[in-house]
Amino acid sequence: MGLFKDYVSQTRKPEGFLGKMMVNGMNGGHAKLADWGMSHLQTIVPEEIVELGCGGGRNAGELLKRYPFSKVTAIDYSEISAGIAAEYNAEAVKKGRCRVMQGDVSALDLPEEKYDLATAFETVYFWPGLSKCFAQVAKVLKPGGVFMIVNESDGTDKTGLKFEKIIDGMKCHTIEEIESALKSAGFKKVRSDHHKNKPWITVIATK
Repeated sequence: MGLFKDYVSQTRKPEGFLGKMMVNGMNGGHAKLADWGMSHLQTIVPEEIVELGCGGGRNAGELLKRYPFSKVTAIDYSEISAGIAAEYNAEAVKKGRCRVMQGDVSALDLPEEKYDLATAFETVYFWPGLSKCFAQVAKVLKPGGVFMIVNESDGTDKTGLKFEKIIDGMKCHTIEEIESALKSAGFKKVRSDHHKNKPWITVIATK
């Protein structure tokens, strides 16, 4: 149980050898969830995207494919994640379409009102105060910008609540909790979707 806890705890801020293992597994392990989330982006054609909690960089890469004329800034709290994400998207980084950096979502060091789209896949579980962090996201989005959150847990499923007890600092939020925090952070419109067969959720807010 000790090694298992050490390993799954790497989801919060990957470090060291176990952290590298975890980040490398994220790209494949969360792919179907991420693609389901991205399928909700039907009308937006963003020029500037910020991918928050980018993990191993796979989702940043998919956003670059989905929007071939866009640029993506990928941010992660973990130095290891940022490094792996940069390697994963090395070609796009070289072409100037992708920038990867280490950063803290509770104090984003980014230009205000620059981005058309912000995404957060499997990461808000670890954000230190949803309303505070969501306000930081709102700050860097353009007026009318979109913020999409995609979670594997809907805050009530047994698996999510099990990991919540194992991983320090993890909180599985319900759709209602996320929507409330988004509105208190200044987002005007919020809509959500719950997967019909799984506890997956997508929440999309417009500034």
